[in-house]
Amino acid sequence: MPPKKPGPPNAFGTGPVRLRQIALVVRDLAKARRLLTYVLGTEVIYEDPLVGQWGLENFLVPVGGEIIEVVSPTRDGTTAGRLLEKKGVDEAGYMLIMQNEDAKKRRDFIEEKGLAKVIFSHEVKGKSGELAGWCVQYHPKGIRGGVIPELDSHTPSESNPEPLKTRFSAWHPCGPDVEGYTSKMKQYGHLSLVGAVCRLAPGDWGAELASTQWEQTFGVPRSRDLCQFTNARVGFLHGEEGLPEGMISISIGVVGERRRKEILERANEVGVLKAGKEGRYVEMVGVRWNFSLTGEDEWESSKL
Repeated sequence: MPPKKPGPPNAFGTGPVRLRQIALVVRDLAKARRLLTYVLGTEVIYEDPLVGQWGLENFLVPVGGEIIEVVSPTRDGTTAGRLLEKKGVDEAGYMLIMQNEDAKKRRDFIEEKGLAKVIFSHEVKGKSGELAGWCVQYHPKGIRGGVIPELDSHTPSESNPEPLKTRFSAWHPCGPDVEGYTSKMKQYGHLSLVGAVCRLAPGDWGAELASTQWEQTFGVPRSRDLCQFTNARVGFLHGEEGLPEGMISISIGVVGERRRKEILERANEVGVLKAGKEGRYVEMVGVRWNFSLTGEDEWESSKL
């Protein structure tokens, strides 16, 4: 009997996956907080005391319904601290945190197929102790891209009937005050997370292999070297000698040229605005930030 042919990529099951949060790691958390909130024109909506158990402190800021998290090691021997030591830097990209409809179901599939190793998993509980979702973090070893992947989900409920499709839906890393933090998400609804780029390890030219791996492991549909999330795209660049693997850029959408201009002006004021072949960008908190226009605001529309 001839050997079976390998199944097509969709045999691994793809579906809607949202890029909900990006985490960065820094040595100086206070500096990163001042810089990030000022340039983006946003604010801190939560500091999670639970990350202390891993030797970290953090803060979270909203970009519309998505989150930028910044963590900092408070003791030696943390995963975050070792990442900075390995790269020889004080700031770097750290995690891509995704949201799908059922993270536990995907975890069972990943473990059954031996696609990745789970390093942390827990049930998210609601106010009354009911199951409200899952948080599953995976070991980055063997996963192309140089970031820690995490895939979470929220259980549909009367107050949150479509967790994945609703832009300002509940998100457990932001703490228990759902009404409080979702109101802040709406306040900064002119911002959105629209993309990120990760560089592969030196000598690795498998950009399409990287997107295929993320498709097969985490169920994110892909197009060539891009992972197509419901709200964003994550791309992969081939590795280069002398440059470490990992996240190198984040793209933020901004409604209104006036707001976009103000972000760049604030960045220029504090010395983090740069000029490149493709235009102006911001260099801060260990990555490059690109700001693209995603629509007109009411003030600009009123002038037409």
